[in-house]
Amino acid sequence: VYAQYSGDYDYSVEQVWGITKATNSGLIGGFMFKYATELKEDLFHGGSVEIVNIKHPQEQRYYYAASGNGYIPGKQHYLYSIRLSYLRERTLFKKASQQGVQVNAILAVGPTIGLEAPYYVEVAVRGGSIKVPYDPEQYQNSTILGTGNLFQGIGQSNVVLGLNTKAAIAFEFGSFKSNVIGLEVGFQSDWFTRQIIIIPTADNSSIFPSAYVTLFLGSRR
Repeated sequence: VYAQYSGDYDYSVEQVWGITKATNSGLIGGFMFKYATELKEDLFHGGSVEIVNIKHPQEQRYYYAASGNGYIPGKQHYLYSIRLSYLRERTLFKKASQQGVQVNAILAVGPTIGLEAPYYVEVAVRGGSIKVPYDPEQYQNSTILGTGNLFQGIGQSNVVLGLNTKAAIAFEFGSFKSNVIGLEVGFQSDWFTRQIIIIPTADNSSIFPSAYVTLFLGSRR
């Protein structure tokens, strides 16, 4: 708080990129981009785009010791969430131009485009292997060698529309006026118009809440 008295700095435009990890994602949940402009003193507004992979809570990956490859039994679809959000960001505590920490409160809401993509696996066949959409009734675990290629099947996705909401606190660090680096923590939720079938034999939902953390960096002027 006392950093305010060491010489505040002003900016009116901010561009930020980030990597996100959520409680319903993998090690790296996805990526985000935010562009915001000053609405009035200590209040910014703008838009953000996030692309994340949402996992089912019952997903468990099995690995083959010999090859190191693995797959998720029972999984039939990926869920990729493309979030387009309008946000308001209020500065709670400013930092000086070359020291301190700035704290911002963020609220965001907007439409979501959900991609329900088939989950591909590599299956052993006579003379080699093939990569096909996973069907537990057709392929036995003993014949599955691993997962398909990255983003394989995304062109066959079912599009499901929805809504996203977010509430967060951002902590900004860095020692230069024109650059920003920091950490954003908060809660977010995707609400879709129908259930997303990720694992058919488990309970599936149309609502995906999560806590998340985003490591971000960017520029401002």
